[in-house]
Amino acid sequence: MNTTRRAFHKAILVATAALSLGALSFEAVAASAEDLNKDAAQALQTLYKTNPAAEGLAKRAKGILVFPKIIKAGLVFGGSYGEGVLTKNSEVAGYYNSVSASWGWQAGAESYGYVVFLMSDKAVKYLDKSKGWEIGSGPSVVVMNEGAAKNLTSSTLKDDAYAFIFDQQGLMASLSIEGTKISRIQR
Repeated sequence: MNTTRRAFHKAILVATAALSLGALSFEAVAASAEDLNKDAAQALQTLYKTNPAAEGLAKRAKGILVFPKIIKAGLVFGGSYGEGVLTKNSEVAGYYNSVSASWGWQAGAESYGYVVFLMSDKAVKYLDKSKGWEIGSGPSVVVMNEGAAKNLTSSTLKDDAYAFIFDQQGLMASLSIEGTKISRIQR
């Protein structure tokens, strides 16, 4: 009976992972360059309205990486996917995707946007030269919340990159091990 129970649990886990990742691939239809540019510009305006400190960072940033919509889903196993735009000096400099996989205690689905302000030439060069930027390696990224963002000044801006997550919709409960990789794509 114990062997049957383990086999049943493994089958449930595999089915759950397949359904979670299948839901992501259904939502993650590739956008055209024009649509992605328009969505990224709209996402930046949404962020600036909800967090004015982000607009101040944009003025100092060497590059701005905008992911207007990330779709995340999971039930034990999960993942997320979205596509974004890198701008330098207000000009499109490339297109990227953001992919993550996770496992652990998690259930649900959500969508959100995020913006990474690249504050140094080192961070921009790393993104340009690497074959994918794994958040947590390479230049340091500080994820900002509203309180911390209000306290940013020119003397406190010391890190290579600052990320803002915004426009969260859906419900996702998780305590998971997660890694995000950002890679260049063609559009």
